[in-house]
Amino acid sequence: METSVHIATVEALREPIRCLEGRATHQRAVLPFGIKAIDERLPGGGLALGALHEVAGGGNGTVDGAAAALFAAGIAARTRGRVLWCVSRQDLFAPALAQAGLAPDRVIYLEAGDEKSVLACFEEGLRHGELGAVVAEVARLSMTASRRLQLAAEGSGTIGLALRRWRHQAEAADFGLPTAATTRWRVSVLPSTPLPVPGIGHARWGLELIRCRGGGAATFELEACDAKGRLALASTLAYRPTQAAQART
Repeated sequence: METSVHIATVEALREPIRCLEGRATHQRAVLPFGIKAIDERLPGGGLALGALHEVAGGGNGTVDGAAAALFAAGIAARTRGRVLWCVSRQDLFAPALAQAGLAPDRVIYLEAGDEKSVLACFEEGLRHGELGAVVAEVARLSMTASRRLQLAAEGSGTIGLALRRWRHQAEAADFGLPTAATTRWRVSVLPSTPLPVPGIGHARWGLELIRCRGGGAATFELEACDAKGRLALASTLAYRPTQAAQART
């Protein structure tokens, strides 16, 4: 009888210990992309919730930076609840986020003024615990700051997305430094999907998984987020005339 009491006591203590270690039950939940090629590269079959993730454009230009923002918006769109988006200046084109599935009535925009304030708001948003996702646009992210953000995300179960944006060439080198983020992604714009008629096809991205804790690096060619935030593997079949059309030429 006494042994049973001791076993019950140990079992009751295990969950608080897991929480202190940053491995609470809700942190094992994931957000799948719904694409097998990507999900099988991620431990648990998707992006870890209750974790910090980094996203950046493939180059230093505005176009790749915008694609990275839309990639982050697509992830946030597939979470539940309100989304806090922290910026240091008013240069975010909100209607584009809606096209990536993130409806305007779900987003709380916060202009913090400088990066130090953005990081402070990022952390507070993650600690809140009632948000679906927190996105913050930052140029620099130190190991110390990223550890604080990771711990805040682990404590609440909210996914954090650090959107790395650079306004100066020198800031881009900071992306190569190590951080505590669970995954690190880089998004580049590719030529749009070919159409059988004149016009602009669906946008395509080159997606690089540069770092994944417990996993490996990988690259993917994808069609950009649709109106529900979903990605799709880019079609490998370009338009070709039918045999009947070829016979007429």
